[in-house]
Amino acid sequence: MQKPIAIWLFICCALVFAMVVVGGVTRLTGSGLSIVEWQPLIGTIPPLNQEDWIVLFEKYRLIPQYEEVNKGMTLDEFKGIFWWEYFHRLLGRAIGIVYFVPFIYFVIRKQVDRILGLKLLGIFVLGALQGLMGWYMVMSGLVDNVYVSQYRLTAHLGLAFIIYAAMFWVATGLWSSENSLQQEKPSLQGLRRFSFLITILIFIMVLSGGLVAGIHAGLAYNTFPLMNGYLMPPDLFILEPWYRNFFENMATVQFDHRMIAWLLAFLIPLFWFKTKKYSLSRSEQLACHLLLVMLIIQISLGISTLLLVVPLPLAAAHQAGAILLFTTALWVNRKLS
Repeated sequence: MQKPIAIWLFICCALVFAMVVVGGVTRLTGSGLSIVEWQPLIGTIPPLNQEDWIVLFEKYRLIPQYEEVNKGMTLDEFKGIFWWEYFHRLLGRAIGIVYFVPFIYFVIRKQVDRILGLKLLGIFVLGALQGLMGWYMVMSGLVDNVYVSQYRLTAHLGLAFIIYAAMFWVATGLWSSENSLQQEKPSLQGLRRFSFLITILIFIMVLSGGLVAGIHAGLAYNTFPLMNGYLMPPDLFILEPWYRNFFENMATVQFDHRMIAWLLAFLIPLFWFKTKKYSLSRSEQLACHLLLVMLIIQISLGISTLLLVVPLPLAAAHQAGAILLFTTALWVNRKLS
């Protein structure tokens, strides 16, 4: 009986969803460097008294971010950024426990066959690597930089989405096999390829969003649809060598993010219209409808976040919307498979 395994994986997906949103808030509030040490076990215990707080604050005052961005910050202000990073790390530890303990339970109860076991083990390994990637990202902002590397931040975000996708895909596969026999649909092969392309493009847009966040590109060109009056800003290629612009130039990074969004704004409605030519089940139609709805919501959130110069609630909602759009695309792929 595999339905309990599917439910467990869906719960893990929900936790990863929360982790990504909290991680986004942590970045938006500049909280990610407030804890300058990686202590997987001891770090679970928060500061318990004033002396503990002072020790942590003194460590934070030694890094470049304090000197160049937050110099003069009070202890109470430090507590404000500390708690976001603390809960982000605590949630990561919780996900590890919620994943590992039931995994061992299902293995001991022999409810996991060899193929499923390898899949679940692979996801666990990815989760462990994610923890290491998170600390590797933090390290980039502790010595020479006031913020973490946009490359490491994007890798950290991308890996989170890969882990989420793996769990969601396995869970939906188990749930489908539990409730109905899936039959091959050779007539939908072209539609499946189209939906897969859209899913990959959404993932690429997530990565470009990581670069936008990493270099704070959302704080520039806060106009729409043009970028400060330009279709293509004149400073797209001001850095040398030229390829650096795609990762380090605020104009180019935001321009690329916009272009991917425009491409999705064209492809997803086109996909939706194409589905009308097929005899899809009600659940398949529902998945396709929701993909279009989530696109509209996500683009609206993105434009609003840009025009209002990245307010925290909207920016967090935009990041959550990215996961929901990605989830809907995965669901469409599953329904068409």
